[in-house]
Amino acid sequence: MYKNIFVPVDNSEHSIQAVDLAVELAGKFDSTVTGSHAYAARMHDYRFKQMEYTLPEEYLEEDAMEKQRKIHDTLITMGLELISDSYLVVADKRCKEAGVPFVPKMYDGKNWRVIAEDIEESDYDLVVMGALGLGAVKDSVLGSVCERVTRRVRTDTLVIKQLEPERSVKRGSIAVGIDGSPESFAGLRTALELGRKLDRPVEAVSVYDPYLHYAMFNSIVNVLTEKASKVFRFKEQEQLHEEVIDTGLAKIYQSHLEVARRIAEEEGADLKITLLDGKAFEKLLQYVRREEPWLLVLGRIGVHSDKEMDIGSNTENLLRKVSCNVLLSSQRYTPPVDVSAEASMLWTEPATRLLNTAPDFARGIAKTTIHRWAIERGHSVITRKIVEQAMGNILPRSSMVKMGIIAEQTATLALESTDSVTYVCARCGYAARGFEPARCAVCGSPSESFQRLDKEAITALSQREGGATEESAFDDVKLKWTKDARVELRRIPDGYQMRRAKAQIEKRARVRRVPTITKDMVISVTQQHLEDTLHLSSPGVLKSPSAHGDGARDADTKPAAEDLIRDGDLLWTPRAWARLERVPEGFMRNRTKERVVAVAKGRNTTLITLSTTEEGIKEGLKLMEDMIREQAVT
Repeated sequence: MYKNIFVPVDNSEHSIQAVDLAVELAGKFDSTVTGSHAYAARMHDYRFKQMEYTLPEEYLEEDAMEKQRKIHDTLITMGLELISDSYLVVADKRCKEAGVPFVPKMYDGKNWRVIAEDIEESDYDLVVMGALGLGAVKDSVLGSVCERVTRRVRTDTLVIKQLEPERSVKRGSIAVGIDGSPESFAGLRTALELGRKLDRPVEAVSVYDPYLHYAMFNSIVNVLTEKASKVFRFKEQEQLHEEVIDTGLAKIYQSHLEVARRIAEEEGADLKITLLDGKAFEKLLQYVRREEPWLLVLGRIGVHSDKEMDIGSNTENLLRKVSCNVLLSSQRYTPPVDVSAEASMLWTEPATRLLNTAPDFARGIAKTTIHRWAIERGHSVITRKIVEQAMGNILPRSSMVKMGIIAEQTATLALESTDSVTYVCARCGYAARGFEPARCAVCGSPSESFQRLDKEAITALSQREGGATEESAFDDVKLKWTKDARVELRRIPDGYQMRRAKAQIEKRARVRRVPTITKDMVISVTQQHLEDTLHLSSPGVLKSPSAHGDGARDADTKPAAEDLIRDGDLLWTPRAWARLERVPEGFMRNRTKERVVAVAKGRNTTLITLSTTEEGIKEGLKLMEDMIREQAVT
């Protein structure tokens, strides 16, 4: 897969880690490693000429000046070449030790520019480079050279962000973000091959956002004129979004995951799949912090990007924010089910007209959905009836009436009652109204994973939570909030984040046809917002001791004696100490450490494990939440 691996080096910590990984991959793929270093002799020459006027008077004579220039040029050029050569010696030595062919390169010029030019002009299959260089400081997250190179090249690029001790480098999975784009599916195939070579599990994650339109409508409705509000018809649009996006979009992204699983099965690999709802960047970041993968694979651009785009916004944000290594996939791969459908399917004119009624941004997704539905059932010609049946698989009939896909009289008897019972999937949040599903239409979970929402019980619960107050949403839909639910929402101190959380909670309640929002419905949303606001949502935060499974817990509680870290009379496991160091330095970390030590004393032990540390952090977070709640009430 990778026959020529390119590594820019500067002997920084991240650069050395990049060299080590490049050498390991080269050994697995029988590749050649090309190492490079860029120096800027011309820049030094230019600076020297700028400062010539500061030389002593005896050097300002023309002959003396010319002599000094020649000496400076020779020393600078030779010196920088020697330094560059010494940088490459480290990579050369690592390759020789591993029996990997090595090709050294040196250039004179602006580092990021000459590196990017070399990558574009050469036949490298993979670029491995450190996220930070020698110029990094404490708060650096992405170096300027790395950022500029990744924007300009179209070769798969693996950015090294983790600096882990050797004993923990082999830990962690390979996670792939799947959004249906050819770049994301190409990234999946790369991840599967890397997983085989490096003996790491691979998992795929998709994120769809059913809250975007609700939050957007909610934020602008009060600033529009009455005439503009009538043109936008927010009430009708939001009703359509609730029926189309909340059901159809989830199924479409789940179908991307099912295609990904099929690709993995064909390559003989198991693939864990996860569907999340929310903003793609935010949910993937939370997923990485929670699951702690070794590598996150992302398409350089996403499903909605133009081909000319340098890097997608979600990919750029994640490249900066995640703590794990990141592979930007620039290759493109269209799954066979979509290729064969595009090549073999014929569309009738009525079917084409019906497809063209969809908005431009949704037309491609709709066509892919129809193709997949038809090919799985053996159809070769797409008729209007097939479009109706395929779309009926992901859209409620009421939505199909509004979109003109089917006539109203054919759907009248099938329209759902707003008073019907709702069943919610505990795994993915899909809401089924009016019937108890045998399995989830989105994630495939069995019927026992569904929770029945009893509206009478919710109404009774509202009385125990201080009563309920009714308010109108932006489109005049009435919703009730219990007093405890409002107090719970006010735990979020930031006003903007609180409004976002409120919109998300309201959206969920409306989709599930729940008339009253209770405290339990708010907690799952506010908890995540609080973690982000308090900067405590880095890897491992607020997980239960068993979050990594029993095996991982046992490994932490029974480490090798030489791995333990002594701190006074206490011993810390490496994972416990690393977790503590992720808490911001200063007062917060000191207070957190005190609480962790108190938990250990309460357990009558001198060994502090990850579970002990997590419990101490939880207690600290609870104290902060109590303080925020008291301030909100007062």
